[in-house]
Amino acid sequence: MTVSLGIDILLKGQTRLLKGKRVALLTHGAGVDSHLHATRSLFYNHGAIDLTLLFAPEHGLYGIAQDMEGVLTERDRETGLDVVSLYGRSATSLKPKVRDLDRFDCLVCDLQDVGSRYYTFIYTMALCMKACAEAGKRVIVLDRPNPINGVDVEGPLLKRQFASFVGLYPLPVRHGMTIGELALYFNETEGFGCDLTVMPMKGWRRTMYFDETGLCWIPPSPNMPHLNTAILYPGLCLIEATQLSEGRGTTKPFEWVGAPFIEAHKLAVHLNALGLKGAVFSPVSFRPGYQKHQGQVCHGVQIHVTDRSLFKPYETGLRLIDALYKLYPDSFKWREKAYEFVKDIPAIDLLTGDAYFMGIVGECGGLDKYIKCCAKESRDFFKKRKKYLLY
Repeated sequence: MTVSLGIDILLKGQTRLLKGKRVALLTHGAGVDSHLHATRSLFYNHGAIDLTLLFAPEHGLYGIAQDMEGVLTERDRETGLDVVSLYGRSATSLKPKVRDLDRFDCLVCDLQDVGSRYYTFIYTMALCMKACAEAGKRVIVLDRPNPINGVDVEGPLLKRQFASFVGLYPLPVRHGMTIGELALYFNETEGFGCDLTVMPMKGWRRTMYFDETGLCWIPPSPNMPHLNTAILYPGLCLIEATQLSEGRGTTKPFEWVGAPFIEAHKLAVHLNALGLKGAVFSPVSFRPGYQKHQGQVCHGVQIHVTDRSLFKPYETGLRLIDALYKLYPDSFKWREKAYEFVKDIPAIDLLTGDAYFMGIVGECGGLDKYIKCCAKESRDFFKKRKKYLLY
């Protein structure tokens, strides 16, 4: 049985929520119904919906722009509507402007999240909710699956002094919530006071991975081509905070990790000896077509998830960085450039959500202690989130 999405449920009998309203839609290329019809097209061609404006998150409406690439406001070729970018060239572009809020009465959000704190779409939604609350506008969130299941929670809670667009609010790295559940969570815990309605799915169970939903995977961003990428992402995104390649510019982003100075076989042997559950590492060489080490041959590892029920992506990412730091202390380097509009906090601190990990990398026993602390914070969040769960 195929899961019915929030968009399916809305159009089957809940369009009265939009009657007589000027409607804005926050969406992207993965915003489709269960039959792969684009939400913006369904709205535009629906006689009872007055669609007046489109908003797009990072990567743009069509999912073309690369990470941290500013997108300008444009016009949708299919509907002829303005597409207001909520990911431009500065932090001020991340939330709707007053002039755009005046163009609608109700905002509908239909975005496919990937289940990780770093992924920016959930914060685009949250900032829209906050702006709409201040302007007296209603928000309807059309729910979609958490593709890496709604049970598993992993990683530390973000500390507020490390808030950025890869983590605005205290969540663990892997939160195990749907985008609709996160909307309910943010609205109450952050005190938005938004007039919020979440349109739940039908047939989705918390234990499901995306390939168990009967739905087709559409990449929600250029470097999220497959479900396997999303499974790895909560840990392998940490490589963005280093000067190693995380596989961007190749056919295996977040599956391949490497740099010109690495000895691939040596690294694979070292990582396999750690005995990490649910994963095996094999040597690999690749040449990125863009971004870090563009045009250079990199050597490193491919991460193979052999048992996703046992695999812990965040711990895997931490131990991979720790191993690289120990094996190549003279060559390993952290990212020095600004990250998600933040210049004065290291990228690794923004991603982990605190300043602890960077200080203990390479220390004997330090990482084990840190992972235990992370596990406690995950357990505490697992309990806290319960009242916001819809399934």
